[in-house]
Amino acid sequence: MKRENDQSAPSDALHNWYPGHMAKALREIKQKLKMVDIVLEIRDARVPMASGNRNLNESLGQKPKLIILNKANLADASQLEQWSKWFDEQNAPYLFIDCFDKVAMKKAISMARKIVEKNRKDCNPDYVETKTKLKMMIVGLPNTGKSTIINQLANKSAAKVADKPGQTVLQQWIVVDKDIELLDTPGVMPPRIDKPEHALWLSAIHAIPDDIAGEEDTAIFIIKHLLKIQSQVFLERFKLESFSLTVDEVLQKIAMLRGCLKQKGLPDLDRVYKLVLAEFRKGELGKTCFGAPPKLSR
Repeated sequence: MKRENDQSAPSDALHNWYPGHMAKALREIKQKLKMVDIVLEIRDARVPMASGNRNLNESLGQKPKLIILNKANLADASQLEQWSKWFDEQNAPYLFIDCFDKVAMKKAISMARKIVEKNRKDCNPDYVETKTKLKMMIVGLPNTGKSTIINQLANKSAAKVADKPGQTVLQQWIVVDKDIELLDTPGVMPPRIDKPEHALWLSAIHAIPDDIAGEEDTAIFIIKHLLKIQSQVFLERFKLESFSLTVDEVLQKIAMLRGCLKQKGLPDLDRVYKLVLAEFRKGELGKTCFGAPPKLSR
């Protein structure tokens, strides 16, 4: 069993998970930028900074962009307030959403159109606003909800959706309506994740596949995090006595409570790891965010 004082960092494979199709996708994104009016960068609201991609952003150049932070319904509201202040200071157009909220999705499209119109006016003072077709490119890390957002906008299963990162491997145009077209792109990871904790954050939200990240390391990280922030939901869901329990003790109690047992009553830790990951990702262990905004200016 993994012990409390085990300080091992994520494997180098985790830091460098960058399948070949992602490098190809990044090249194609650069080539097709001229075909769209705006880029929608989809991030995970639980990891507002680390679920971005500096390399991808550098490739976008001056193309108008709207940052859509999906899964806000799974994030801690007080921390989202701090992130909102930070994004405001950066003058970066952004929107926290739950992609299953139709009103939020309509607001995202409205914001995108306004950004495009403003950009056109800034580039051409004589520009007269007209109802032209809006062409948008969807980019972001794997499993941040890009395909679900596209399907919500198009009101159909236009893009493949799966609870597994890296499902979209081809770029495709999706017609939302007569006024809107979307260019879907594969999820693109940065070539390297510099900070070990960022790799664990992205593993926790399933932006990195479990067979790369390792279910044990990620599940234990989540348990430590929830104990540290004293998540009352986590405590009550697994009937834990206090937040002072060790990880080993928590694993044992979850195994007993949920019947994750082998012969002779020994805990089946592999089943416990899978259970913790699944319930965390569905928001059943409480709402949380990983990382704080960079220091706000005074």
